[in-house]
Amino acid sequence: MSGYELELLTEMLHQYSPSGEEAALGEHLKKELEKNGFEVRFDGAGNVIGTRGKGSPTLLLAGHMDTVPGKLAVRVEGDNLYGRGAVDAKAPLASMIIGASRVQEPKGSMIIACLVDEEGSGRGIRQLIKDALQVDYAIFGEPSHSWNVTIGYKGGIHLMLECTTSAAHSSAPWLSDNAIEKTYEYWELIKKVKFKGEKPESRFYSVTSCLTRLNGGGSSSMIPSRCEAEIDMRIPPQISSDAILQELQKILGELNKSSPKTELKVKSLGTVTAYEADPRSLLVRALTYSIRKTCQKTPTLLKKTGTGDMNELGSTMKIPMVSYGPGDSHLDHTTDEHVSISEYLSSIKVYEEAIPRLFDLHNSQTSR
Repeated sequence: MSGYELELLTEMLHQYSPSGEEAALGEHLKKELEKNGFEVRFDGAGNVIGTRGKGSPTLLLAGHMDTVPGKLAVRVEGDNLYGRGAVDAKAPLASMIIGASRVQEPKGSMIIACLVDEEGSGRGIRQLIKDALQVDYAIFGEPSHSWNVTIGYKGGIHLMLECTTSAAHSSAPWLSDNAIEKTYEYWELIKKVKFKGEKPESRFYSVTSCLTRLNGGGSSSMIPSRCEAEIDMRIPPQISSDAILQELQKILGELNKSSPKTELKVKSLGTVTAYEADPRSLLVRALTYSIRKTCQKTPTLLKKTGTGDMNELGSTMKIPMVSYGPGDSHLDHTTDEHVSISEYLSSIKVYEEAIPRLFDLHNSQTSR
């Protein structure tokens, strides 16, 4: 085991960096990138941007520095390294930094972006989009295990549902609809809706919904006359958020007609576009070849039900992109967060193999 590989990741874990507090870690990574031959700057959001190499193609390697709140003791137990961010996503970021640094005389350009605020509002990735970086390929550092590649993330729509009814005394519940009950009635209908184009048997190609907040009622002697609910819906690539909202508003309109003294409204508080990569792209081919060679395993191309920075970039840049990195994503945000050291070391070797191979494949294709 190289002392530097473990030393870099351990120091990153000791640097507590919840969203909004990434500055100290950013300064540390700036120095590390400079030591490894990168030209480094901070952008307007506080992202650390390192560049190395020249010419085409340009590969973006993007990982986030921030974590969810909650300190965890940094320790090694056997092959496991524990700490906040060990999986999400400091090990993936460290592996791409070291792997890219070890590529000798790259036949293209590499941009490493150490991003802020991925766990927050996405300020870091939005700054990259605003700055309009010109790149041909992108890899996002997120846990997939070192032997898998993530090629898809579902999109989402965050809904606010509001219900208002006439006020009445709770001793006469027949006088008015109960806003909480009507809100929940609509929620039950939402769960049963099958949207055109979805595949209910697939977790990735189906629409799923989760009631995340319910707020209503007041005095114990009054029938609740107002209720608000927030709903998180996850959407596959083949269905648009507009189609989801239109269908739900149609159902809501029918409910309002049947209960004229009750008003239900639904609106979108924000959307995220789904992303699915072409599994035949040069990027996927380079990574899967390198995984087979390094890990001696046949990689699985994963399609995840969550969202990430890849969704944001994928909605604005029509280039091949994937997510890759060591770690088990089921440990994200948990108090047991840890990464296998041997898996982390394997992912570094995958980058060492995959980046030159991608450049060779690209240059071979463009020279024809």
